[in-house]
Amino acid sequence: MKHEYEEMGFAKIDTERKRRTGFPEVVFCEGKTDEFLASIYKKMVEDEGSAFGTRATEHQYQLIKKILPAAEYDKVGRILKVPPKEAIEQEGLIAVCTAGTADVPVAEEAAQTAEYFGGKVERIYDVGVSGIHRLLSKTEAIQKANCVICVAGMEGALASVMGGLVANPIIAVPTSVGYGASFHGLSALLTMINSCANGISVVNIDNGYGAGYIATQINRLAVRGNRNHDS
Repeated sequence: MKHEYEEMGFAKIDTERKRRTGFPEVVFCEGKTDEFLASIYKKMVEDEGSAFGTRATEHQYQLIKKILPAAEYDKVGRILKVPPKEAIEQEGLIAVCTAGTADVPVAEEAAQTAEYFGGKVERIYDVGVSGIHRLLSKTEAIQKANCVICVAGMEGALASVMGGLVANPIIAVPTSVGYGASFHGLSALLTMINSCANGISVVNIDNGYGAGYIATQINRLAVRGNRNHDS
């Protein structure tokens, strides 16, 4: 197998990833020095025409904006991207739901990841189990989605409830939102992993990006299946 990548010394840009997997390489911005981050973004935009990064700060955005004026930053989801010149066509449907408003930052990381990869996203926020009527009022909209991203902290019960309401796959994202005994998301993680409801897969704590990626894969399969059925 030919190994094609851009050698930068401190990083190896995977220039063939989109061809192999259908998804371009994404930058995890947190922890990278200014020099490394700027060089990586510049190179990725030169090669791919766009770049997408997670866990970015305002400082990092200002840094990238100076060398790539088209850069955009969302302070809630902490997404730093240089979008392609042509608008991304969004298709299918992914529902991104949160238990509470405090879970929105992780949900936005998931939602914006899915949108960047070409998925149409419907956001349904603050439908946690402490007011179950809020979730029940949105059930019909959630059921229309090809898959559901369920983001919850505290005890993480929303994923189990959701699993009994929808037919399509659920990707549960535990968040680090909660008081002491939530153990920075461990409580929600264990609840979701041990759910008695069917059709639930669980990603790591606060991993909105991972959920958005998997949701896109499921959504693409659903869109492809619908096209084959129509033809």
